[in-house]
Order: sequence, then C-alpha cells, then structure tokens
Amino acid sequence: MVLLTGLFTQEFHLAASVAWGCASAVIPAVVFIRALSRQMRQIQPKAVLLGLFFWELVKIILTVALLLAAPKVISNLSWLALVAGFVVTIKVYWLAMALGYMQRKSKPTIF
Repeated sequence: MVLLTGLFTQEFHLAASVAWGCASAVIPAVVFIRALSRQMRQIQPKAVLLGLFFWELVKIILTVALLLAAPKVISNLSWLALVAGFVVTIKVYWLAMALGYMQRKSKPTIF
C-alpha cells in the first residue's frame, strides 16, 4: 500500500503517512505476539491470563503512542492516509486468518 501510494501520488508525505499507519499496527502486534509466545510457556493458567491482559494493554498503549508521535515524526502528515494505512493493515490480519483457516479446512486430516 505504501508503494502504491508513492507511485500513484508521487507525494512522499502521503506514502510516509501510510507507512506510519501500517507501522502503528504492525509494531505493537509483533511485540504482543513475541511476549505471548514467551508467556504461553507458563504452567499456571492464571499467569497466562494475566500476561494476556498485561500485554494487550502494552499493545494498546504502544499503538496510541505511535499514533500520537506521528505529527512530530512526519512533516506535512496526512491523517487520512495514516488512518487508511492503519485500517488496511488491521483488515489484512483478518484476511490472513481467513485464508489460513480455509487452507487448513481444505487439507485432509490424518489421525
């Protein structure tokens, strides 16, 4: 999406805004996944649940911090492009999950 925005508009600030929106979704998600993958090694279910809530809170705070930092980092920020990049990135997660589910469903299961 960043490349398409840059190619079609020829405006760097729009592509940078889209890129920041994408990064504002991806970076917190990567932190969350990495932390949860370590957290799932816990034996106690309560510890896992508390870790899930804690890291979800960290993800939300990091997302908001990245969105609030955008005007300071990108000169001539386009909020519309930033939000578009953020929303498209979030929607791609759902598409990836749906495609993964369809691939698992189409493969025969061997017991």
